Amino acid sequence: MAASHNPPRAEPSSVPLSGPDTQARTAELLRLRKAVRGGPSTGATKAQHARGKLTVHERLELLFDEGTFTEIEALRRHLASGFGLEDRRPHTDGVVTGWGQVHGRTVFAYAHDFRIFGGSLGEAHAEKIHKIMDMAEAAGAPLVSLNDGAGARIQEGVSALAGYGGIFRRNVRASGVIPQVSVILGPCAGGAAYSPALTDFVFMVRGISQMFITGPDVVEAVTGEKVSHEQLGGADLHATTSGAATFAYDDEESCLQDVRYLLSLLPSNNRELPPAVAPAHRLNTLDEELLHLVPAGPHQPYDMREVIAQLVDDSEFLEAHERWAPNLLCALARIDGQTVGLVANQPRHLAGVLDIEASQKGAAFIQTCDAFSIPLVTLVDVPGFLPGTAQERCGIIRHGAKLLYAYCNATVPRVQVILRKAYGGAYIVMDSRSIGCDLSFAWPTNEIAVMGAEGAVDVIHRRAVAAAKDPEATRQALTEEYREALIHPYYAAERGLVDDVIDPRTTRSVLAEALHVLRTKQEQLVPRKHGNPPM
Repeated sequence: MAASHNPPRAEPSSVPLSGPDTQARTAELLRLRKAVRGGPSTGATKAQHARGKLTVHERLELLFDEGTFTEIEALRRHLASGFGLEDRRPHTDGVVTGWGQVHGRTVFAYAHDFRIFGGSLGEAHAEKIHKIMDMAEAAGAPLVSLNDGAGARIQEGVSALAGYGGIFRRNVRASGVIPQVSVILGPCAGGAAYSPALTDFVFMVRGISQMFITGPDVVEAVTGEKVSHEQLGGADLHATTSGAATFAYDDEESCLQDVRYLLSLLPSNNRELPPAVAPAHRLNTLDEELLHLVPAGPHQPYDMREVIAQLVDDSEFLEAHERWAPNLLCALARIDGQTVGLVANQPRHLAGVLDIEASQKGAAFIQTCDAFSIPLVTLVDVPGFLPGTAQERCGIIRHGAKLLYAYCNATVPRVQVILRKAYGGAYIVMDSRSIGCDLSFAWPTNEIAVMGAEGAVDVIHRRAVAAAKDPEATRQALTEEYREALIHPYYAAERGLVDDVIDPRTTRSVLAEALHVLRTKQEQLVPRKHGNPPM
């Protein structure tokens, strides 16, 4: 419970301000604080630990710098009556709210206490959350929610549902204003699942986190499907299939450690720049490793993560949605001390093509970076959009347009580096000069074209190849002729579509210089209420 740093002026009173009464009441207050801080019975705490879960205060201690968390409304209790609640009125009402320091910067938080009413949300519980959300927005500081609750408190009826509505409205109002981070550390069911879906980043822990709209019992009753909590809404499901989880971990400790790391990369609000950190290594050295990481042959796979590790400070980066849509990488890192958002094709998966899920993943990441003044660096090695009836029927045009819209709408500094191939519409979408990137660089291994040389010859010279005495030799000759004429490394640079063809070994220093020059970029936007992006 918070201690007042500026106590109000005392009103005149006939009751002495010192003496046995004041001493006794102060002692009672201290005992009450200790009891509230200790939480429910020892049995409830043991049960929480038996589930493999930490208690609410153990979690808060991991999240915040040591000794900095200040709790408010610790003595709050519900006013509901009936259905057995009148005899059960524990302090905090199942949620701990307050603020503290993360790497020395203020962060607000609310955390469900599963030991009290299963962390379920009632009227008083919701009002505490509303207050801390309003404070975070007013203070311009990030908000972290530690979710471990059984949903709406049934005994409080529609009041609980209205409480969720207030949370959702505040999530939307604060969207793009302050970073909002949801950490799922237990059940998050029904209406409760929509708040994390409205936030910027969602963390989950395998074995203890579940997030779904309807639980296994209801699913079985309605559809006949038998499914476990983990299969229906566990961390791996949301990290690999639904895309609802940005990050997934094996334990709470590593999860909360990365929450802290993420917050260190983000600004406190949309009016500030992300905090800068001096890099440990110099930039003006040639990186010979980059000459060997990317094969010259356009069809040979490699791991784009190894390239990113060479380009960012201390080879450290935080990858979002690592296991969902792995053909596109999205990561936060620092280059020359400044936070950047990296979007990169991943040739190890589906040759780095763009598909529906990759487009959704990239669009959401770009929008988040743009909202919080994080420059974008796009590393391109893309053969095109994934063809096929499944992609077309499921809306690749509509979903691909989300990625295009996000790039075109972004006003932060945008730098593109074309490492190898960049074909067709996918080249345009991956932040090309034509859609507004500020600077575009290419390696001498680049191939920028409508399609690969082989495919182009098959379209243009199909009849000539078929009529030739040696079709394969003719095809190869025409392919080389097309490549030399239209896909040579300097073709795009000669037409001003690439600003420079660079030595791969200098990429890190080139990016650092470009980002430094663009740091003060300001873009004048056409007045409008808001855009109408493809949904």
